[in-house]
Amino acid sequence: MAVTKRSGAKDASGKLAMRSPRAPSHERFLQDHRHNIGFKAIRDVPKTGVIWATERASKYGYFAGNEEWANFGQGMPQVDPIPNQPPRKETITFDVDHKEYAPTTGTKELRQKVADYYNELYRKDKDSKYTWENVCITPGGRAGITRVMSILGNVQVGYFLPDYTAYEQALSLFRRFVPIPLLHNEEILKKSTTEFREDVTGRGIGAVLLSNPSNPTGKFVDGPHLKELVDMSRENDVFMIMDEFYSHYMYCTDEEGKPCYGETVSSARYVNDVNEDPVVIINGLTKNWRLPGWRMCWVVGPKEIVEALGSAGSYLEGGANNPLQKEAIPLLDHDFVKKDILALQQHFRAKRDYIIPELEAMGIKVHHPEATFYLWCSLEDLPSPLNDGIHFFEEAIKEKVIFVPGVFFDINPGRLRQVHQSKFNKFIRISYGPPLEELKRGVEALKRVISKFQVGNKKRKERE
Repeated sequence: MAVTKRSGAKDASGKLAMRSPRAPSHERFLQDHRHNIGFKAIRDVPKTGVIWATERASKYGYFAGNEEWANFGQGMPQVDPIPNQPPRKETITFDVDHKEYAPTTGTKELRQKVADYYNELYRKDKDSKYTWENVCITPGGRAGITRVMSILGNVQVGYFLPDYTAYEQALSLFRRFVPIPLLHNEEILKKSTTEFREDVTGRGIGAVLLSNPSNPTGKFVDGPHLKELVDMSRENDVFMIMDEFYSHYMYCTDEEGKPCYGETVSSARYVNDVNEDPVVIINGLTKNWRLPGWRMCWVVGPKEIVEALGSAGSYLEGGANNPLQKEAIPLLDHDFVKKDILALQQHFRAKRDYIIPELEAMGIKVHHPEATFYLWCSLEDLPSPLNDGIHFFEEAIKEKVIFVPGVFFDINPGRLRQVHQSKFNKFIRISYGPPLEELKRGVEALKRVISKFQVGNKKRKERE
């Protein structure tokens, strides 16, 4: 039964305004996101989608490693060995020098190795090459995003919907810039660059934040379209922040529609001058190398930007840990990278191709991904109330399966929209990052959820 709540805001007459009716699942969601800290000096710190989902599931017995559960919510790739992967070192030796701080921009050796990675894959035909001075090592991708956000000046920052949940807080934390929503994420694939250029310049956008490939939709921009975006940024001095964390998870087909492997995507391919073009790239070992626990990532861009990022790191988090920077170097060897990309794409493509028809057979509409390990799913054809992402989630955790409701990807800095106003209430994100056995367990759990409501609806209709 829907509930109606009074808000603390008053209308023109001074009376308390009435909120729209809310479902109990939405009310529970809002309760979890209200300011409950008992210290007046502490601000409200909302949970990201993954944290909220796993904490809710823990109330039903979930914990990491619980083999009764299927976690489709965690944005983490399968970390155990996969078929045909090149050998990886499994032990780490700590030298005496590793006990000291590393520079806030990272060690020179690893920075140069990252630069070589981009030059080898994307810039063989370019005179302008990345060097170690164009690379800043950070302790995780979110630390890289935070550093970039911290150095922005008084500009308007464009972003897309839906997109990575952590962007909401990254866009809210610093007050010098103003976040402005631009397009629905998939519209950037359809709009001409001329239209996008007019949208950006007409609204005075000074910087643009974009995940490419996209989390959660699994779409990406490449080829002439991506080149035009990089050209637009150069010609209009628009600072492009390209989150390329899933650039190895590509599922390409040839002209005959057959799978092809080994392709990756990066805006580095279309940068003319590495020190002049206003483009920074965020990437790391977390997703593309399947090493989330290492917290070893990087930002690549003009030398002056990297120097500023080093200064920001000195007061934000102090830099990445020292020992793993040395251990990361062989993982960027060109031969290792090519073999690892091939194994990764074959393995994750097979998991994608297993789970999509299973979900569609249940009545879940899947936006077929061309990249990442996520499925952006519409629930509009499911029986009510399962066609609401938050409600479906609440029922799913009773059957020991986790995913992230779509509302978390409605990036909403300042919380200017209420949850029931979101365009993505009828969406969820499912990760096929876990091993295949876990995917199968989760599929069976989702079937139980939907079947239970289909039977219940049928009985109600018979009684009527």
